[in-house]
Amino acid sequence: MAAKIKETIRLEEARDGKALWKKWGPYLSERQWGTVREDYSENGDAWNFFTHDQARSRAYRWGEDGLAGISDDKQQLCFALALWNGKDAILKERLFGLTNSEGNHGEDVKEYYFYLDSTPTHSYMKYLYKYPQAAFPYADLVDTNRGRSREEFEFELLDTGVFNEDKYFDVFVEYAKASPEDILVQITVANRGPQAAGLHVLSTLWPRNDWAAWLAKPVEKPILKQIDGPAGTRAVAVSDPGLGSYYLYCEGEAPLLFTENETNHARLGLDYPDAGPYLKDGINDYVVNGQQGAVNPDKTGTKVSAHYQVNVKAGETAVIRLRLTNSPPAEQNQPFGKNFAEVLALRLREADEFYQSVTPPAVSADAAQVMRQAIAGMLWSKQYYYWDGDQWLEEHRAHPLHHGSRDFRNREWFHMINEDIISMPDKWEYPWYAAWDLAFHTLPIAIVDPDFAKEQMELMLRGIYLHPSGQIPAYEWNFSDVNPPGPRLGHSVPTPHRAGAAWRSGCRFPQESLQQAHAELHLVGEPQGPVWQERLRGRLSRARQHRHLRPQRPVAHRRLFGASGRHGVDGVLHPEHGRARRGARLLRPRLRRHGF
Repeated sequence: MAAKIKETIRLEEARDGKALWKKWGPYLSERQWGTVREDYSENGDAWNFFTHDQARSRAYRWGEDGLAGISDDKQQLCFALALWNGKDAILKERLFGLTNSEGNHGEDVKEYYFYLDSTPTHSYMKYLYKYPQAAFPYADLVDTNRGRSREEFEFELLDTGVFNEDKYFDVFVEYAKASPEDILVQITVANRGPQAAGLHVLSTLWPRNDWAAWLAKPVEKPILKQIDGPAGTRAVAVSDPGLGSYYLYCEGEAPLLFTENETNHARLGLDYPDAGPYLKDGINDYVVNGQQGAVNPDKTGTKVSAHYQVNVKAGETAVIRLRLTNSPPAEQNQPFGKNFAEVLALRLREADEFYQSVTPPAVSADAAQVMRQAIAGMLWSKQYYYWDGDQWLEEHRAHPLHHGSRDFRNREWFHMINEDIISMPDKWEYPWYAAWDLAFHTLPIAIVDPDFAKEQMELMLRGIYLHPSGQIPAYEWNFSDVNPPGPRLGHSVPTPHRAGAAWRSGCRFPQESLQQAHAELHLVGEPQGPVWQERLRGRLSRARQHRHLRPQRPVAHRRLFGASGRHGVDGVLHPEHGRARRGARLLRPRLRRHGF
């Protein structure tokens, strides 16, 4: 009998809750700036309120971004790269692109990066970024594209000549999990140019800022500090009340640069006091501008970079190794010993084995590689997406149940909370979920991970996502936009992967989903705004008699709002690990607070 495929075993362990193989993954966005979530402008101009230029200095509210990055599934702790070729005016901490008004064909990322490989549990991942050795042409890209008409071709990074004579670095980033909480990181810098060239590589670790005093519900601030590590390493200890303790081990004697993930109000011209002398752009100012006082000499903070400097000869490579784990130094005698290379090689072999098992025999070797990398792109495009409608609208003075609230986008969605790993259309150009697109994402994803595909289809139907009228949220620019009910109708598309045990375990779900889809087809175009608010107030008034919710109906607020009775829909979904019940508990005090 053939041995079971290791990646398949990991998928089963993740499904059964035996091991958290999916806890860490490529869940970091590639662009958090310019999103609706981060837009606190008066006129809803998301692109211009929070720009790429501000991103290095301004702490995000709802998520984080980075280069080739990973995070845990609640984005409490993030890891990513920053690069500097010695010529750019800023560190390369995130991908650059044009905003909607700057590009002659709309927003457009102007970088070259590739998702080379990933298993569905992210036990092995590989990423490639191409970084020019000359100064990155930020202004040239903006000015030239802005001056072109819609009928002209776009002005691309390659057109600027910055890659002439192959003067660039290929920066490969590989991740391999020795265990669910032990992540090996190998960075390989290849000089493709004709001459030796230097590069600064800053491997950066930081928590998402959810402790700021102005937040509705700030949490206790985590602490990162330098500690004594095993011989030949530098080590960082992370103490997070919510996440626990983690350690970053850095091979060699690279200095550790500490600052805080806090906004530099002075640089942005904002009339608020800074949290202290060490701010989000402190590492940038230290490396690029030589400001010695921009980083904390006490070796503590909420953002840290291991600062490697390599000089790579023409055609050669340099390797940097790190390890992010929950094992303290006493349990990591040799974090970069022989076992490191063995685990990395083993996870790659297991990835090969897994993809061979899901690739049809008739597919050629070349086509199989195309299929594998295409699926890897889908898996790398997972992102932690966070949006709490009640808090967001309150912070924007647009909550519809508050007196004097202003008219602003998405004010009908105050009930909704999103805090999940979701498949994105693109983590730079579209770093927000689109319900219609999401239904189609599940088809290729189901080839390798039917559990995640099913979870994505189910996600949009959760009570904490659905509008009280039964509408599926469309996308953050306008959650109320009319979209076909793709996540529901998508269940009628047959695929061979749904015959497996993982899909059969939720066999009732497609039937219920189609029942709800039938109702939603009658909801398209249902009036919103004041008409809907009056209807909602009436439903909330009747809801007082339903405070004792039946435990077998976790999507409680659909019953509260009377949607099932009005539209003849059962409205019962499978229990969602307490998320919907949590949503019901959150909803009840909100109703009481607003006088219903």
